[in-house]
Amino acid sequence: MIEYLAQHMWQVWAVVAVICLILELTAGDFFIICFSIGSVFAAITAAVGGGIYWQLLMFAVFSVLALVYVRPFAKRYLHKGEDPRVSNADALMDRQGRVVETVKADGFGRVQIDGDIWKAVTNEPQDIPEGKNVRVVGRESTIITVVSE
Repeated sequence: MIEYLAQHMWQVWAVVAVICLILELTAGDFFIICFSIGSVFAAITAAVGGGIYWQLLMFAVFSVLALVYVRPFAKRYLHKGEDPRVSNADALMDRQGRVVETVKADGFGRVQIDGDIWKAVTNEPQDIPEGKNVRVVGRESTIITVVSE
């Protein structure tokens, strides 16, 4: 079996290329497809009689070239017009909430936004009392920065 694979490495590279294409369908960020491109060039090198070192060199070189040239091109033109909607904690920016635990000027408090309670800080010199409406102006990890409305 090993001898067969060694004599027919182009088939191994072709299988790697197809597997990378299938994996790219699950990811969709045009990263894995670059390795598929490298595998195709390694398969061509194997088919014309290049040794394993030449095959690996072609795989590495063309994978890197695809990462540098093909991926940005594909992302720019194939993801054109997509909704640039933010998600998770980034979606909290400029949102309004209500203080459920006083936000101390030199400490923390809690703010409720759409039913979720977030740890909050403020840059204001005074505390923001419970029940006050606030607006999110910043975020550091999962701690939001708020100002009173």
